[in-house]
Amino acid sequence: MIEVILWDVDGTLLDFGAAEKAAMEACYAHFSLPPLTKEGLAAYSALNQQYWKRLERGELTKPQVLVERFREFFAREGLSPELAVPFNALYQEKLGETACILDGADRLIARLRGRVRQYAASNGTRVAQERKLKNSGLDRLLDGVFISELVGAEKPSPLFFDRVLSAVGPVERGRVLMVGDSLTSDMAGGLGAGLRCCWYNPGGLSLSAQDPAPHYTISHLSQVEGLLTLS
Repeated sequence: MIEVILWDVDGTLLDFGAAEKAAMEACYAHFSLPPLTKEGLAAYSALNQQYWKRLERGELTKPQVLVERFREFFAREGLSPELAVPFNALYQEKLGETACILDGADRLIARLRGRVRQYAASNGTRVAQERKLKNSGLDRLLDGVFISELVGAEKPSPLFFDRVLSAVGPVERGRVLMVGDSLTSDMAGGLGAGLRCCWYNPGGLSLSAQDPAPHYTISHLSQVEGLLTLS
C-alpha cells in the first residue's frame, strides 16, 4: 500500500501555462516592451522547455537556465539580451501570483489527508513555487514542500529523491508514489530512485520506446485515489 505521495507542482497540481502567460504579459508591460503576441509566447514556451531539459541532463545549472533562456529569446525577438537578468527576477515573482489549480487537485489532496502523507516535489524556483503554493492554498493541505533549490539537487537526480526521502522519514521506497506530468523529470527520477511512479497524462500522449515506463498512467488526478491500495 502507498504511504507517501510526492506531487509534482507545475503541470500536475497547478496550471503552469496560465501562470507563464500571466507572468510574461506582466513583465512585458513593466519593461515597456512591445505587446507579447500569441506566437511569441509559444516560441518562448518551447525554448523554455528545451532549457529545462538541458538542466535535467546536467548540461546547465538552474541559474544559467533562468537567465540564458531569456537572453536567447530576446535576441531572437530583436530585443536587448541585457534585459534577461532583471526580467527574470521580476518574472519569478509574477509567476507565483497566478495559481490555477488543475483537475480538482486541492479537493483530492484534502480527501487523502490522514490516509497518506503528501508532499510537493518541484524543480521550480523557490520564489515562484512558495508563492504559488501559498496563493493556491495547497501549502496548507500538504504535509511539506520540497523545492530543488533548497534540497540541493534537481529531479531526476537520485540525490534529489534521496534527500527528500531522508527528510520524509522511514518509509519503504516501494510505498512511495511519485505523481507528475514529466516523463524525463518525474517518472525517470522516481523510477531511478525505486519509487512507484504515476504519469499524469491528461492529453493522452503516447509513450515511445525511449521513454521511461511508469507503473501507472492516468488522465484524471482523481484516479490516484484508486492506486493507493494496489501492491
